[in-house]
Amino acid sequence: MLTLEHIGITFHANTPDENQALKDINVKIAKGDFITVIGSNGAGKSTLYNIIAGTLQPTSGRILLDRNGDGKPKDITRDPEYKRACYIGRIFQNPLLGTAGKMSLEDNMVICSKKGPKGLRITLNNKLRTKFREQLSILNMGLEDRLNDNVEQFSGGQRQALTLLMAVMSKPDLLLLDEHTAALDPTNAQIIMELTMRFAQEYGLTVMMITHNMQHALSYGNRLLMMDAGNIIMDIGAQEKSSLTMDALIQRFRAIKNGSSDNILLQG
Repeated sequence: MLTLEHIGITFHANTPDENQALKDINVKIAKGDFITVIGSNGAGKSTLYNIIAGTLQPTSGRILLDRNGDGKPKDITRDPEYKRACYIGRIFQNPLLGTAGKMSLEDNMVICSKKGPKGLRITLNNKLRTKFREQLSILNMGLEDRLNDNVEQFSGGQRQALTLLMAVMSKPDLLLLDEHTAALDPTNAQIIMELTMRFAQEYGLTVMMITHNMQHALSYGNRLLMMDAGNIIMDIGAQEKSSLTMDALIQRFRAIKNGSSDNILLQG
């Protein structure tokens, strides 16, 4: 579905601060993949997401997207972020970033519903409110009874769950999860992960999830990418991943790094 070919990006080129943040990244993401992405700070994970989302433009390489599955991918390398937002969703670590806090819950959901064909107009009516209540009831947080409340009144867990629901409602071709449970307490983090897996399975979503939680990286999804110093140093498929332990993963990282780093001993 999405192919990254020879993607590289260099910040502050030809200066003393030059930083090659990504180096010749080649990845093919199939429809329905759930990929966990791990690596120490500075490995290039968020930079990779920014390039996929269109927030950053790569210095080299191209990005191809096959939305129709007809083997005729479109080159989206230079498409701006606002265009890609129609088919690439993203949820950040901060629960406040995915919703408009000063607006009511129903107004947030109306805005999300407007993502669709050009010229589509959504009119808020009782039929739509009933639909919103049905969708919100899936979260099991009582939000279906709070359509008129401003979202800033909700807890971090409620806002992140709402962000996840709205992202699914927009039917993205690819959903990027950028440590979307890291700012939550363990109970809410587990709730969000359970919702994530439920939505991914029920809607056949294609997902990439950055996480610092090693257990999550191993337990969820069908594929694991490990990044280090701007490179993808491991790409582990479903069969191998299912039997991989945390200790074995750390040992493989150390072997690749020649025993030079313990940075992969991340939280979780």
